[in-house]
Amino acid sequence: MSYQDDIGRNHEGLKPEDKGQFPRSSEEDYASSSGGEDLDLLHEDEQLNKLQNQQRRQRRKAYEKESALQGKKQSWLVGIRRCLRPRKTCLIITAILVGGVILLIGGSGVWVYKTAPIDGESPAWYPSPQGGTLEEWGESFQKAEIMVKKMSVVEKVNITTGTGWSQDLCVGNTAPAIHARFPALCLQDGPLSIRFADHITAFPAGITVGATWNKNLMYERGRAQGLEARRKGVNVLLGPSMGPLGRMPAGGRNWEGFGPDPVLQGIAAAETIRGIQDEGVMATAKHYILNEQEHFRQSFEWGLPNAISSNIDDRALHEVYLWPFAESIRAGVASVMCSYNQVNNSYACGNSKLLNGILKDELGFQGFVQSDWLAQRSGVASSLAGLDMTMPGDGLTWMNGDSLWGPYLTEAALNGSLPMDRLDDMVTRIVAAWYQLGQDDESRWPMAPPLGDGGPNFSSWTDDEIGFIHHGSDDKTKAVVNKFIDAQGEGADFHGHLAKKIAAEGTILVKNENNILPLSRKGPPIKSGSSTNAKYQVGIFGEDAGPGRGPNVCADRGCNQGTLAQGWGSGAVEFPYLVTPVKALESAFDFDFVNITTYLTNDPPSKKSPSAVVNQDLCLVFVNSDGGEGYIVSDGIRGDRNDLYPQKGGDKLVKDVATNCGNGTGQTIVVVHAVGPVILEHWVDLPGVKAVLLANLPGEESGNALADVLFGDDDASGRLPYTIAKSLGHYGEAGQILYYPNAIVPQQDFKEGLYIEHRHFDKHNIEPRYEFGFGLSYTSFTYSNLTLTTLNPKSLLPDPRPENSHSPPTYNSPIPDPASALFPPSFRKLKNYIYPYISSTSSIHHGPYPYPPGYYTPQPPSPAGGAQGGNPSLYTPHLLANLTLTNSGSRPGKAVVQLYLSFPSGVTEPETGDAIDFPPRVLRAFEKVALDMGESCQVSLPLTRKDLSYWSVVRQNWVMPTEGLFTVGVGASSRDVRVEGRW
Repeated sequence: MSYQDDIGRNHEGLKPEDKGQFPRSSEEDYASSSGGEDLDLLHEDEQLNKLQNQQRRQRRKAYEKESALQGKKQSWLVGIRRCLRPRKTCLIITAILVGGVILLIGGSGVWVYKTAPIDGESPAWYPSPQGGTLEEWGESFQKAEIMVKKMSVVEKVNITTGTGWSQDLCVGNTAPAIHARFPALCLQDGPLSIRFADHITAFPAGITVGATWNKNLMYERGRAQGLEARRKGVNVLLGPSMGPLGRMPAGGRNWEGFGPDPVLQGIAAAETIRGIQDEGVMATAKHYILNEQEHFRQSFEWGLPNAISSNIDDRALHEVYLWPFAESIRAGVASVMCSYNQVNNSYACGNSKLLNGILKDELGFQGFVQSDWLAQRSGVASSLAGLDMTMPGDGLTWMNGDSLWGPYLTEAALNGSLPMDRLDDMVTRIVAAWYQLGQDDESRWPMAPPLGDGGPNFSSWTDDEIGFIHHGSDDKTKAVVNKFIDAQGEGADFHGHLAKKIAAEGTILVKNENNILPLSRKGPPIKSGSSTNAKYQVGIFGEDAGPGRGPNVCADRGCNQGTLAQGWGSGAVEFPYLVTPVKALESAFDFDFVNITTYLTNDPPSKKSPSAVVNQDLCLVFVNSDGGEGYIVSDGIRGDRNDLYPQKGGDKLVKDVATNCGNGTGQTIVVVHAVGPVILEHWVDLPGVKAVLLANLPGEESGNALADVLFGDDDASGRLPYTIAKSLGHYGEAGQILYYPNAIVPQQDFKEGLYIEHRHFDKHNIEPRYEFGFGLSYTSFTYSNLTLTTLNPKSLLPDPRPENSHSPPTYNSPIPDPASALFPPSFRKLKNYIYPYISSTSSIHHGPYPYPPGYYTPQPPSPAGGAQGGNPSLYTPHLLANLTLTNSGSRPGKAVVQLYLSFPSGVTEPETGDAIDFPPRVLRAFEKVALDMGESCQVSLPLTRKDLSYWSVVRQNWVMPTEGLFTVGVGASSRDVRVEGRW
């Protein structure tokens, strides 16, 4: 029996339209889930018993254990038990929580479960703006309106709520609206490729893509990701990631994004989205917003009842962290994922200012907002605040079948608590996004069962061809769940070629003393008088050069062993293969002239095997630094790195090799694979260290890409997407992870405002080891003849917000008879599966609903809005910078031309006279240019109104200074400006 056959039967022969799904909607924003420990343990055992594929049994065990732990952590007592071990962090957490218990005895002991910070500190913004007001989405919303009018309440709920974790084949699944012929949707991680899938490409990570500074490669990677997702039947790809932005260099998930500068991050995200969506797959801009560290990111994950609150001012939000999301919406992204954390003490997935006011009004977002997995913390309140889809459908606990929406959302619609026009808008946004990406074209998108034979052709829960259809339920029905469709392409279209090119261009050469690089495959010319029979001796050192125990040995890549090619967590994928550095180098060197010795451990070789190092002419040392998502703990690292040094004794290894290579006369090249910046100070200035390459996270073609750069097949053209400091402290207070909770609700204040990363270094005149944008090439470039041309004159404010080009859909949906939402007779419910149906009409009571404060005070439209990404006037070019770029070196190469803008001095807020502070310089544009030796070209870099403006918290709009002169500097890095002009 096939998977499609079973779905068509729909839970033992019931009619297809009887199938539903959904989580629960609580009227309390923060509910408890105590008493579930034993049940969760049983869930874990049941899941482990179902796993039948021996090859990846270890990975599945680890992941499902973590899923169960997520549920158990809903009990804070379990959180305490997990922390009772000799770790300072956990002892502090335990002390805080025990103290909290003592304080709460005699009062209301359930306070920690049910009370949120009082109303938060984020202003209310209601009602949620309706979609369908802009020209680009007009036709899709018209089609969606026709379809949604055919849907019942339970079908609408079916579309807005997931079926529950591991209940269907993808990590996120919605159920269909059968009567309207809207299919079930598959939502799948992630930003790097397709998680839990076979025959896909393990592309270089986002941070490596950012290091290419190549817009074409950013787009092509997104296009390839979209194509593979479509071939696998994925409707919504959960990427790209632009949050975390990278405020803290040790942040665990920084590697999923493109770097801590908002302009670099925004351009890379937008290009990726265009690529994904050009293949008809819905992209997801995530995580919205200020989810900048893993510690305390999620309620109960760290034993605390509430997630961390990122507290920020309005200007910093707009000019730094919101910028990439604005660019993503401008690119037409179909979905935005709200994050786990709180923002100004209001959960991001229930923050009406963020979702309604900024995202949907000011930025004109027309798609749908989905929650991160279990990031929803309220029922009706989150819907009113702008949440459109809850994922994976479970409520406050993993895999218990009890949601915050589902039947509770149905009840809320039936009793009038949730206005029908809000439910209609939620559904319409999802359906319109489906139309917008052309997924109604059944020649490209066969409908998922029971409406067709399409949908996902792989299972996230087993590698076997035959597996459980509803893996996380009590249904034992099996079918074909893995069809092993090869999505990677073949021949010239094989995506491994693209992966290698990205990894090569994302490799950054930061030191190249005496031009030791590029290497010769035959070694250097034999010196006069030397024996002609002598071979050039090359030693390869470090665990990071080799295969370790295999690339997929740990669940979600959650351990640091062998060569590092991606970080860990839900953004990681299975390697279809991994070319290690040692394998590629052994293939690259000519063995007629070169002899290779391998030493693939981090134990200092001078003590363990002196001959391995003292007999070498050239030593290649590989070290790394790993991190990832906070649900995985590896080598004492809980997502966020503990420091920025190479891990597993990497510093000692480099020093030992550099000191002893060739008995002190050899030359050492260091290669670093890392999830972000690494401190190099312990060895970078050693006389023996001649070259250093930062290869980031190169993906499946790691070794081949590195060889292309080492031997000069590709120019060294990567540039730093972050700053390499001399110490972690140099990143300032804003650059430090909050490792220890400072309250029951941990508070992280973004007091630095605009000054993160290279802006912080510039403001405080801190000398980095290597600045943002830096990278060496095998050739040289000259910059000349900068001209600045005014395209539009300076003016204080953008044009008035344009009127909506379209009216949103209108339904006037009446509240139906509650009996229409009852479970159908003889309906078989699967354990833990989430349905939209209600069990009884007795729960439906009409009466006044306590809407949140400010609900009845409609907000005026933002003057900064009016189109996707904001007021269209913001993107009008005002200034054009032109310059001549010349390859003045001895070989072809690629330059990254970077434009940095300095605002006029003495700018004041027109309304108040307050001084406006600006960073010394901000990145505003860049282009990567390939030139042959001696070739010149003209490079044009336009600047828009937004590029030349600051966010005025007084006017709530972008303001362009009209007095004084802007300084435009163009060069090779943030601290290497070659030509400069004034405007």
